[in-house]
Amino acid sequence: MASSSLALPTLQPQFRSSQKSFKPCNRRVILHPISASVSEKPKVPAPAPTVGQNEPSKLPIREIPGDYGLPFIGPLKDRLDYFYNQGRDEYFKSRSQKYQSTVFRANMPPGPFVSPNPRVIVLLDGKSFPVLFDVSKVEKKDLFTGTFMPSTELTGGYRILSYLDPSEPNHSKLKRLVFFLLQSRRDKVIPEFNSTYTELFETLETELASKGKADFGDANDQAAFNFLARSLYGTNPKDTKLGSDGPKLVQTWVLLQLGPILVLGLPKLLEELLIHTFPLPPFLVKSGYQRLYDFFYQSSGFVLDEAERLGVSREEACHNLLFATCFNSFGGMKIFFPNILKWIGRAGVKLHAQLAEEIRSVIRSNGGKVTMAGLEQMPLMKSVVYEAFRMEPPVPLQYGRAKRDLVIESHDAAFKVKEGELIFGFQPFATKDPKIFDRPEEFVPDRFVGEGERLLKHVLWSNGPETENPTLENKQCAGKDFVVLFSRLFVVELFRRYDSFEIEVGSSALGAAITLTSLKRATF
Repeated sequence: MASSSLALPTLQPQFRSSQKSFKPCNRRVILHPISASVSEKPKVPAPAPTVGQNEPSKLPIREIPGDYGLPFIGPLKDRLDYFYNQGRDEYFKSRSQKYQSTVFRANMPPGPFVSPNPRVIVLLDGKSFPVLFDVSKVEKKDLFTGTFMPSTELTGGYRILSYLDPSEPNHSKLKRLVFFLLQSRRDKVIPEFNSTYTELFETLETELASKGKADFGDANDQAAFNFLARSLYGTNPKDTKLGSDGPKLVQTWVLLQLGPILVLGLPKLLEELLIHTFPLPPFLVKSGYQRLYDFFYQSSGFVLDEAERLGVSREEACHNLLFATCFNSFGGMKIFFPNILKWIGRAGVKLHAQLAEEIRSVIRSNGGKVTMAGLEQMPLMKSVVYEAFRMEPPVPLQYGRAKRDLVIESHDAAFKVKEGELIFGFQPFATKDPKIFDRPEEFVPDRFVGEGERLLKHVLWSNGPETENPTLENKQCAGKDFVVLFSRLFVVELFRRYDSFEIEVGSSALGAAITLTSLKRATF
């Protein structure tokens, strides 16, 4: 893949020289994690993989249906179907129906000229999908964004942790560094979330009072960035040169990386030429990225000290911290919080009342404080968050390249995959598999309460089952428990403050666009 491993030099000298006068913080926290969590739940050993084993399959072997069409023409046609003629979900659904299979061959955008080889084997069911988590069978190198990799010029010339396979030496060092950050700052998460999102809700209330409605998106973006900076680095962006510019700088930077697989709503021809056919040049965000880099370098001295102890340069570590915070964590909050509001808002006032009662009663019984232990005492709240992850996982697309010849099983058949073939899973179909979930297309708030907890192994948003944990040896999201924690805190802060709310739902390039039309303050 173009630029997948080249250390392009145009930004690197600037990053190295811009911090020569900066004196790093001397504070040091020594931790040696193998896996990490910001919650207090005990670790459970990962069960052995159940998909793609070496023993003979008991299911009939079927040739993988589908084809890729003529060179250039086939990928281009599929791209137009995926983005415009059918749309993403119908693109997969129609082909699955045509081939009578949840496993088939197809092209994945962007294709010409951004990705040289768009051919994939598509997995759409909950049984076949987990093979993508088994790094003994699939390689994850340079596959974070799919069939193409953005220029490393957008990340200081470095291949970031998300693009590294666990077999690469730097993977364990960089993932250990993220574990270190999360563990060392875990006590700051709850108080900073409360403070930051209190400010958010006060802003929304003011806008509602003056305009009769309030846009959640921009206010949430600012709150999310501020929360991450305060909780993870102890820095308030408003007190630095970055000010309130962080979210806009991040969004522009992310656009250059994900533009080839997004629909922005521009006229089709313009959008095809502008973002789907050729990658946008990195120089467009050079100065903005430098501002973000300087902010993180100056805020993360204690983490950079630990990076040097692990054998990672301060520069490479800072680019990785920026990516993990802005692309992974901020991106998750930007996409997932509106989705939570959408699903809870549509569920209606009965659910709102149940959540408010559960959340407030637990907080009262814990002395009026929100604690990690208290969050574990809120089964409905936890289930609602998991159900939102099931319905709309923030990262819906997963990729892996077969390390050797494999046999992958769906519910109905087994399929031979050759070494080197690219496997793709569309997670929203896998987590709505009707052979696993009852009423799969419905948002069922209490789905994971009580006996329903057994289904959590089929909630896959973190590049692994919810019942497993990130380690140095796998590709499961290093911040999995951190993401679950701040998602739970969002629901808790919402219903400790309000009895109910009303919304209007629109669409954006990255998911739901939420407008609040009513916030009913707590009455009990």
